[in-house]
Amino acid sequence: MSNSLDMDVRKSQRSRCRVDSRVRHLKQEADGRMINISRTGLALELYSQFHAATGSSVVIESDDIGLIEGTVRWNRGGRLGIQIKQNSNSLAKLAAYFRNFHKEVRPVLTR
Repeated sequence: MSNSLDMDVRKSQRSRCRVDSRVRHLKQEADGRMINISRTGLALELYSQFHAATGSSVVIESDDIGLIEGTVRWNRGGRLGIQIKQNSNSLAKLAAYFRNFHKEVRPVLTR
């Protein structure tokens, strides 16, 4: 992905999704849903307050994917960006998700 501002950006293709999820960090938990996912990261839209700084380790749990460990890349406006830890367990779960469950979600409203 080209970037003229020298920002660290996701290099994998994003796919829109709507997957109910729960995120945990230390003793905090928050419900939300995944709004996009790639092989290296995902974005969550949270239903409640969640305080995790950039670089914090989190665990994401969903029925479709299972438990995935990751690192917070950004947290703003009730949304959370997660970089997925690239281990064999996570890669296998993501491959199974894309093979068996994923359906690309398109916006309902158009302009």
